[in-house]
Order: sequence, then structure tokens, then C-alpha cells
Amino acid sequence: MVCTVLPPSFRGSPLSTESPGKLRSSRSLCPQQIVYQASSNVDQPTLDSLSRAPKQRALLEFFNKKPSATKDEIESAGFSAAIIKSLEEKKFVERTERSQNAMELFSPLNSVNPNSLKLNSQQQQAFDAIKLNGDKFNCFLIDGVTGSGKTEIYMQVMQHHLSEGRQCLVLVPEIGLTPQTVTRFSNRFDCPIVVLHSGLTDNDRLEAWRKARAGSIAIIIGTRSAIFTPLPNLGLIIVDEEHDGSFKQQDGFRYSARDVAVMRGREENVPIILGSATPSLESLKNAESKKFSYLTLSERAGGAIASATTIIDTANEILDSGFSEQLLCKIDQHLTAGNQVLVFINRRGFAPILSCASCGWIAECEDCVSQMSVHAKPPSLRCHHCGITKHIPAVCPTCNGGALGTIGVGTQRLEKFLEERFSTIPVIRIDRDSTRSKNKLTSMLNQIQTGEPCILLGTQILAKGHHFPAITLVAIIDADAGLFSPDFRGQEFMAQTVTQVSGRAGRAKKSGEVAIQTRHSTHKVLTMLTRTNYKELAMYLMEERKAASMPPFAQLVLLKAEGNTLNESMNLLQQMNKVSIRLIQESNSNIRTVGPVPAPMEKKAGRYRAHLLLKAETKTTMQQFLTQFVYQIDQIKLSRNLRWSLDVDPREMI
Repeated sequence: MVCTVLPPSFRGSPLSTESPGKLRSSRSLCPQQIVYQASSNVDQPTLDSLSRAPKQRALLEFFNKKPSATKDEIESAGFSAAIIKSLEEKKFVERTERSQNAMELFSPLNSVNPNSLKLNSQQQQAFDAIKLNGDKFNCFLIDGVTGSGKTEIYMQVMQHHLSEGRQCLVLVPEIGLTPQTVTRFSNRFDCPIVVLHSGLTDNDRLEAWRKARAGSIAIIIGTRSAIFTPLPNLGLIIVDEEHDGSFKQQDGFRYSARDVAVMRGREENVPIILGSATPSLESLKNAESKKFSYLTLSERAGGAIASATTIIDTANEILDSGFSEQLLCKIDQHLTAGNQVLVFINRRGFAPILSCASCGWIAECEDCVSQMSVHAKPPSLRCHHCGITKHIPAVCPTCNGGALGTIGVGTQRLEKFLEERFSTIPVIRIDRDSTRSKNKLTSMLNQIQTGEPCILLGTQILAKGHHFPAITLVAIIDADAGLFSPDFRGQEFMAQTVTQVSGRAGRAKKSGEVAIQTRHSTHKVLTMLTRTNYKELAMYLMEERKAASMPPFAQLVLLKAEGNTLNESMNLLQQMNKVSIRLIQESNSNIRTVGPVPAPMEKKAGRYRAHLLLKAETKTTMQQFLTQFVYQIDQIKLSRNLRWSLDVDPREMI
């Protein structure tokens, strides 16, 4: 293996930002270690000459079995540093340096834990289709309801590639999913496994990257940046929960790990599996156009029964800390029966708004066009966009009145209420605030896996692939936010979240129930989702998108500018828009531009933001246009305070 210092041309490049931090330093990628070995002049007479130094002779004989060894390895075998030194002085032992990356390839898998499950008929059909493809590129989309056994198919496909000595790369959307994924795979396969994500220390991440690159690791499990890991013997790529927004890098070097995975599979001629209970509309369209091979799993595996869904209309009801009386009764029933309950609300903190009842003042972030959320642990006001924190004022800063109060609910307020209402039952809150410390999430998940009655309270972290066999009730506090989102993808995202979190109930032998609170119980999207299934709703949303010529039936590119004033940002985009209009006219292209306009969140982290939207009928048309467009706008001279970026296939438009 060639060991080099990372070239200057790579450091600072977009790809380098997704590599381990220490890899981006100017130091050698391959640190050296000292090893000892017998000198070439050591022979039988040499050994005979050491008859009065049996330990020195034994060490030379040790080198017959192990040609080179580190000092630690030698001392572990029972030889002291003094013995090594004596032999060095006699020129019978010499020291050399070798790369710590000089690793052996992992051995092909010879045996598998016999606990593999028997596939049902739908799983078997999906597995057979993937197996029939062989080792060449094809993209398989497994559309399987929650609990349908997608992971079992993954593992049985992986078994084939591991037995051939090929590496398997598995992408998951959240760091929190890596421990359970590692556990499931390590229980099945006796082979080296590493994880790669930003939560690792620099040393651990670099070491995992090195081993994966050297080919000594069989299974690599990671979040989005793991897709760039160099693997010499790649055989299979799996993207679990392919619909999830976490696979899209939203700032800096923007990319979709799912799309990069498909491109990498094609370039390296290896199969790729995309799995989800709620596939993105883009993936469903690719399946419809035969770009992806479409495999469906409509039944839960292992005899688990689909959960019943209840809509709770709260339009004319006064809620108690966000809960209707009907929902509280359901929670009590399931806990009394010895089961676990999951309460879902996609809003962390204590409350989203602090206001004055006397004058109407609302706590807002000075650096963002946003309200500050109230947090109770510790007491503070926080902006969830820029991260700034402030003390909670004792009186209104506008009228000096003392009538300050909170509006709305977040996870911390629900936690306090549930602890008081169900005082004998543990309440486990899982959100970004409660899981910041190392291993905290793993500890919480282990407590849940005991199966003892508890209330699991959290945000969208809980909607992503977790297996909680003792949960029999999922309570969704507020399903309405996504119904009226200004983002054209809002209803798709809402449907995915509701379906995914609902799938945490009834995953074992116990039947499950889902209760959804809403003030819009007759909304078409909500009724379709609860009375039919996600696939039917997805097809309805696809028709809406097609009629509006929006993705996946069009290609969008969002040009973003930010500066110290809104005028600066708008002026820059106006210059860029003139370039786009000229290029469109010259090429007679059907590309359209919208804007420039102030961004929906006009100010964020003290910077004023504006957007210019580009829209084309096909990706090919857009890519051809961008080749010229980016080159020309890159020539525009910018003041030091101005920045711009280009987001292809933007996932959010704020």
C-alpha cells in the first residue's frame, strides 16, 4: 500500500470536507510503528552460541514463528525490553518501521449464525430477484411496510457478498441507528464491522476509515458521509430509509448520499438496495419508469398485525398541555396493561413562544426572522435556527408587565405534564437536547428494550427505523403542521413522518394502536393516509406534482445569496439572473427563472438571504445549462461580505 501525505489539491476541496478530520491534515496518512525481526545472519550456530542466554535464544526462535513483531507483542510473549536490547547490541535483532495500515484483507465468510429467519413469500420473491441479478449494477427499491422484514432481506443478500470476500456498505440516516444496526449484523455475521459518522472522535473515525480503505473491514455502517469511503472490494451498497432528509447535506458541500450511492453503484458495477416504508416520490417515479427494480412487501413479517388508527378531532376541544382527554385515557389503558407508549411531537423545548398577555410582545431572535423557543432544562430562550441563547426575562421588556406566558407545547412541557399525570411510570424524553452527551441515546434505548412499562416521548429521531417490540400505542400530538406547509414537499414529508412513527406500534406479537390528534380531521391528505396507505397517497401527490410541473416531474436548482443587507443579496442575484436570461435566450432553452425574492426566512444568523429559483423539464437540460451558467456567474466580483451557493434538487426552500 502506498502511503502519502494528502495532496494540497485535495485539502480544502469539497470531497475533503466529508473525510475524517485528521485525513485533511498535512501529516502522513500512514503513521509508522517500530517492529523487530531477526537479522539475516542468524543461523543455527548463532542459536548454539546463546546456550547460556536461554531467553535470548528463545526470542530468536520466537521470530521463526512470527517473522516481525512490535515491542508490545514481544513483551506479551514473555520477553523483556532488556532481552531485545541485548540482541540488538549483538546485531542479532534489528528494528524497522512499517505502516500501521499494512492490514490483511478480511477472510471470506465461511459460516453464519444459524438464527437467520425463514423468509415469507413476499420476502423470498424480493430476495430471489436481487440474487438473480448477480453481482452487477442494478438499483432495487424495496417498498416495504414498517415491520415487513426489509433488514432480514438485507442480511441474506449481504451473506452472499461476504462469503465472496466483498465489502458491504450500509447507510443509515441517523447516528442513533448505528448501535442497533451493528448489534443485528454482529449477531448474524462473524466478521469485522466498523461504524463511520461525525459522532466519533477524530482518531476513531480515521482508524475506521483506514481499515475500510485497506479492505480489512467486511461491513461498513455509516451516515451520509460514509458514502465517500474508498473500499477496494465493494460488493453491495444498502441505503436504509432512503426517503429520509438526513441523507441530504444542506450546507457547505451539498449532496444527496442516496443519489451519490446510486451513481457509485453504477460506476463500480455493484448492486444497490434502497429500502423504505415510505419511498420518496423521486424513487417511486424512477421505479415507475423502470430505472429502479421495484420490490414490494405489503405484509408485516413474523405474523405481526397492522396497527389500527384512530383520528381524534381536537377542533372544538380544550387541550391539557397538548393532550385531549380521549388520548390520555388511551395512554392510561395501554400502560395499565403493562405495555409501552410512544408520544410523538416534532417540536423540542418547553414551548415555541414566550409572549406578554398585556401588550402582545413575543420573544424573537435578533439575528433571525424567528421566534425564540422556551427551554426548561436549563431555563433559557433558544433560537433553533442559529443556536443563540438568552435568559428568560422576569418582566416584559416592552411594557414592564409581569404577564409573560408560554404558547404551545414542546417535548419538555409534555415531559413535565406526563411525569405529573403518570407519576409511577418512567418518562424517557428523546430529542436533540436530551441526547447530546456520549452514549446517552444508547442508554435510553437499552432501558426501552427491557420491555418494562414506560412512556417514550420524542421528536422525529424516533421515526427512523427503531424496533420497539413492547410499544402498543403511538400517540401523535399534532399532525397538522405539515398539512399547510409553504414547502411543496410539506405534505409528502408529513405523510412519511406519520407513517414511520406509526410503524413503531405493534411490531411484535401484541397488537398496536395509533392515535392521531388533529384539528382538520376531514383534510383529504390525512384521510387518505389513514384510510388507505402511504402508497395510495403518494400516487395522489404525484399527480398533483405532475399537474404543477414540480419534482419529480421537473428539475429545480435554488441559487442562494446572503449578505449584510437584503439589498446586497438581492442585487447579486439580479446580476446572476441577467446572466441566466441571456444564456436561456442564446440556447433557446425552456429553463424558467423565478425571482430573485427574499428568502422565506429573510434573516438567519445575522445574514440577509435571497433566493433565485431555476426550473427545467429534465435533468439533462439543467445540467447542460449549469455548465455555462456556473462558469459565468463565478466571474462576478463579490464584496467580502457576500456569499452565494447553488443547491441542486433542494430539499427545503426556507
